[in-house]
Amino acid sequence: MTRYSLLDLAPIAPNQTTADALSAIVGVAQAAERTGYERVWYAEHHNMKTIASSATSVLIAHVATQTSTIRLGSGGVMLPNHSPLTIAEQFGTLAELHPGRIDLGLGRAPGGDLNTLRALRRTPHDADTFPQDVQELQGYLNDATLIEGVNATPGRGTHVPLYILGSSLFGAKLAAALGLPYAFASHFAPAALTDALAAYRREFRPSEHLDQPYAIAAMNVVASQSAQRAHDIFREMLRLRLKTMFLRPEIASTLSDEDLDQILDSPQGMQVRNMLKYTAIGTAQETGDWAERFARETGVDEIIVTHQAAGVSERIQSVELFGEAMREK
Repeated sequence: MTRYSLLDLAPIAPNQTTADALSAIVGVAQAAERTGYERVWYAEHHNMKTIASSATSVLIAHVATQTSTIRLGSGGVMLPNHSPLTIAEQFGTLAELHPGRIDLGLGRAPGGDLNTLRALRRTPHDADTFPQDVQELQGYLNDATLIEGVNATPGRGTHVPLYILGSSLFGAKLAAALGLPYAFASHFAPAALTDALAAYRREFRPSEHLDQPYAIAAMNVVASQSAQRAHDIFREMLRLRLKTMFLRPEIASTLSDEDLDQILDSPQGMQVRNMLKYTAIGTAQETGDWAERFARETGVDEIIVTHQAAGVSERIQSVELFGEAMREK
């Protein structure tokens, strides 16, 4: 059976408050726990009006008290935005409070645009030290700090498992060199998936943490009781992505659903669709079958899915339907 996990961005739907979005993550995680998901990860983003998952460690701490067995983690922390010691202390604290349940996925992107980067007091060059920062962080969480006289408390000896995240060959090669698990962001950046997985497997070096490659690939899921409703939800999601990511607000606000559909169905709209190449849409069985094919064709050890319904009840239903279908395989 393919392992399956959940990536939750705490999406803020139209006509929904940030408080509503943050409240919903508990029900989503509980549904995932009930239906056999391996883990739930939260992704660090900044300055995005439709995403509330900026403070990953805070979300993990909150959800951990409302669940009992499912693993929780970041997918990921954007390490150039933080000092390795700070992240070691945060996730070391989580690991001490919830032993055996905490993951730490790491990325090197800023999680926002250049203005956001400046607001975070970072520069584009901060990402250049990502490999060294990962190793420094690893030292704090294990028993051999790389900075003489500096230890993470909490953190030291917790051995929180690290995962390298990426959407290019850089992350794949780094994960391979360090002997760490690798997760590819194919839910929105599918182009390099095959090449990145091949590079990771080809160049993997066993480490004290992992003796053979462990690869995760991300995909989108829209599951509903009826296939037609699932396709309608997907179309709504395409419109929302087009409005928020590709159109200026003053233009997007003037367009009807019919206008948006015309753009989506044009050659110019293919960019939006291509981002979502790896998306399973339909009933529980249809999405489960699609995911199994995806896992088989990519050869990954685990898939991590993001459920794209905007409404909370339909997103939880999608989590449950897909989870039940995968659990039966």
